[in-house]
Amino acid sequence: MREIPTPTFDLSPIALPRGLLHRFFTPIEVKNQHKPAVTGRCGIKVSWAKHQDEVREAQRLRFDVFATEMGANLKTPMAKHDIDSFDNFCEHLLVRDVETKSVVGTYRALTPAQAKRIGRTYSDSEFDLSNLEKLRPHMVELGRSCVHIDYRQGAVIMALWGALAEFMERNQLHTMIGCASIPMLHNGIVSGDAAASIWRQVKEKHLAPYEQQVTPRLALPVDELDDKLDISPPALIKGYLRLGAKVLGAPAWDPDFNTADLPMMMRLSDMPERYRKHFLGV
Repeated sequence: MREIPTPTFDLSPIALPRGLLHRFFTPIEVKNQHKPAVTGRCGIKVSWAKHQDEVREAQRLRFDVFATEMGANLKTPMAKHDIDSFDNFCEHLLVRDVETKSVVGTYRALTPAQAKRIGRTYSDSEFDLSNLEKLRPHMVELGRSCVHIDYRQGAVIMALWGALAEFMERNQLHTMIGCASIPMLHNGIVSGDAAASIWRQVKEKHLAPYEQQVTPRLALPVDELDDKLDISPPALIKGYLRLGAKVLGAPAWDPDFNTADLPMMMRLSDMPERYRKHFLGV
C-alpha cells in the first residue's frame, strides 16, 4: 500500500503532526449494537485512513452513494470514484464492517492548517464565510459524509460522530462546519419545495446569531418556492440539530449534486451534556 502523499501539517501551535493526530489504540469495535437486520454481521470498526488505498475505498463508497444512488453529476478523474481537489488535504474517517472488511461509512475532515495550505474550505465555494474568520484557527470542515444503504440504522453514524468528537477534543479544536445536503427530489418530482420547507422549519429554532451567519453564493430561491410542505429534515440534519448544531443561513443550490446545501456549525461547547458524556466521557 502507498502512503498518503500529502502530509497533514500541525493542527495548532501545540498539536501533533500526522500519525499523532489520532489515538494509538485498537479501532473502536461496536458489537451487536443496532446491528443491521439484513446482514447479521458482528460489528463495525472505526479508523482513520493511513494509506491512499484506504482513501480510494472511501471514494468508491462516496461514488456509490452520491452518483449511483442519488444521481449526482460528479466530475472525477477516476471512474467510479468521487475525487476532488480537497481529498489530498483531508483526514479520512472510515467505518468498516468487521466481517467483510468493507468500508460502510465515511467522513472527511479538513483541518485549519490544511485549509490554510489549500487556501479555502469547500464551504467557501458555496458561501461567503467572512463572519467566521475569527473561528478559522480552531475550525474543522466536515464533508462528504455518507453511509452504505444497508447500514443506516444508527450505529455507523454514531461511531463516526464519536471518533470525530474525540479527534476535535484531542487536538484542541472546538468548531465544526460543513454543508448539510437536502435532495431536490421530493415525491418523485425535482423541486426545491422540500428544501424551502425544511429551511423554514430549522431557521425558527436553530438559526445562528446574526454575527455568525453566512451568505450563499448561488442561493436557492426560497422566496419563490412552496415552503409549506409537511416534511421532516433528513436524518443527518436532525442528528446535527440534536447535537446542538446551528444553521448559519439560507441554503445554497449545488447543481452538480442537485441538492440544497444548508451551512451548519457545531461547537463542542454547545453539545448537550448527555452527548458530551456519551462521546467524550465528560
